[in-house]
Amino acid sequence: MFLTLPTLLTWARIIAIPLIVGVFYTPFDAPTRNLVATVMFVVVALTDWLDGWLARKLNQTSAFGAFLDPVADKFLVCAALLILVQLDRVNALVALVIIGREIAISALREWMAQIGASRSVAVHMLGKLKTVTQMVAIPFLLYDGALMGVVDTRLWGTALILLAAVLTIWSMVYYLRKALPEIRAKAR
Repeated sequence: MFLTLPTLLTWARIIAIPLIVGVFYTPFDAPTRNLVATVMFVVVALTDWLDGWLARKLNQTSAFGAFLDPVADKFLVCAALLILVQLDRVNALVALVIIGREIAISALREWMAQIGASRSVAVHMLGKLKTVTQMVAIPFLLYDGALMGVVDTRLWGTALILLAAVLTIWSMVYYLRKALPEIRAKAR
């Protein structure tokens, strides 16, 4: 189903990406840009949970929605990471690890689906933990200030994005190991 409420929320997430990026090109002062981008990112990221919940609740799950949802998530994370690299809040190597893994695992999942072995690379708790970690790290890094005058968001965001990079590598190794028997079987 192309235009269900859950799918429209996913499309809205994709449409919001250039708006979040565009905030950093406005004439507002840096703290205002940081706050606006952070709020937008959090709201947009929450639509990921909401569209999945609505799809199940309204019985509007679809193959198209299952395809589009992770694509929207990857676009959102990649765009945020690129902005954070440009703002010198994330190391380029960390961003490359996270973005590279997303591309590699997406390609692996596509190939495994083509050979009828998609179950071997189904989403695992480790991948979900990686996603949650980066989805908390990114708003901290976008905000880049003292939250409630106490929490140093750059410090916590940096620690969390480094943890996300470690989880990224770990989950990629996990998925590759799960797929290896199928890869070996098809290579013969």
